[in-house]
Amino acid sequence: MNPLPLAGVRVLDLSRVLAGPLCAQALGDLGAEVIKVEHPSRGDDTRDWGVRVGDTETTYYNSANRNKRSVTLDLQTAEGQGLARELAAKCDVVLQNFKHGGVEKMHLAYEDIRALRPDIVYCSISGYDRYGQEAARPGYDLMVQGEAGLMAINGDADQPPLKFGVAAVDMFTGMYAAQAILAALFDRQRSGRGRHVEMALFDCGLMISAYYGLEALLKQEDPPRFGNAHPAIVPYGVFDAQDGPLIVAVGNNTQYERFCREVIERPDLAEDARFKTNLGRAQHRHELQPQLREALRAFPRRLLLDRMNAAGIPCGEVLGVLEALQSPRARAGGLVAELPHPVAGRTQVLAPPYRLDGERPPVRHAPPLLGEATREILAELLGVDDARFARLKADKVT
Repeated sequence: MNPLPLAGVRVLDLSRVLAGPLCAQALGDLGAEVIKVEHPSRGDDTRDWGVRVGDTETTYYNSANRNKRSVTLDLQTAEGQGLARELAAKCDVVLQNFKHGGVEKMHLAYEDIRALRPDIVYCSISGYDRYGQEAARPGYDLMVQGEAGLMAINGDADQPPLKFGVAAVDMFTGMYAAQAILAALFDRQRSGRGRHVEMALFDCGLMISAYYGLEALLKQEDPPRFGNAHPAIVPYGVFDAQDGPLIVAVGNNTQYERFCREVIERPDLAEDARFKTNLGRAQHRHELQPQLREALRAFPRRLLLDRMNAAGIPCGEVLGVLEALQSPRARAGGLVAELPHPVAGRTQVLAPPYRLDGERPPVRHAPPLLGEATREILAELLGVDDARFARLKADKVT
């Protein structure tokens, strides 16, 4: 495989939990060397979330920390802060999501690091706008899903507000942050100038509202909730066959006619003037949907899927998470990587979700054991000798 695009870029990941670590993981997947700084005794909070893997990792931690090396430093000590600043001076990117004011107290803020390395690309992730009245509020995915209106558009109309199954705001924030960092690195090649990238969970949560948000602004009211159905396309959603659920995604009027005639054997629904156009079907969804559901329940799922595939109608199965991860599609794509683990024997992680020049980037480093690279990195980058390292350990700095 050709060298990865970010080979030679070094990232200091001072972040914890999900948004920041996901951002750093994305950079690591693209070839950056990522040094994750963690507390010596407890590490990242997520080392205690989810299901235990080995002695220091969990499924939650492993989902956001592949392709990294772990260094332990107590950033509440002056010496730990000094070592972090020295590491930052050797890096191209610094990423942090400390609570408001915390990074300044540790002298690890953007201005502190820029004084050591003027071309640093520095990313701060917070819950809310760092220039607004809520700058000091801690931000959590669940809170922002509620405050950004996301719970109000999720789920069925007769349900109470519902959060997404995964921490969608954290995940989008991490990806937006990685995108902005890449843009800053690109600009640095041209201008030689560093940048301070600032991200807020609430800002990114609001972006996720997408077309629902614009509809709310246009109509000056909340859009209705459609659950697994589509707000503008009919039929489009999850339906029950005789023996289980399946996805039907009829995208245009020609597909709808074939669906009625060749799949569910209801030509009368194709001929009904109310349903001939998608606009008509959306307008009369309450008359059409019950008939479609009844027709689909008359057939086995496999037969329906075969008929829709033959007719060129988008469709799919509804799988459990385990089924999806173990599916032939996931195996053929190499989307789950298995790596050796010194305690558990083997550990599984998800692979990067893209290909470069036809190849999926490798998982170069399994999610690290707590502090496994501390000695190596401090010696390699900062020249810390054995005697000093022993003293740092004795003083619980590392």
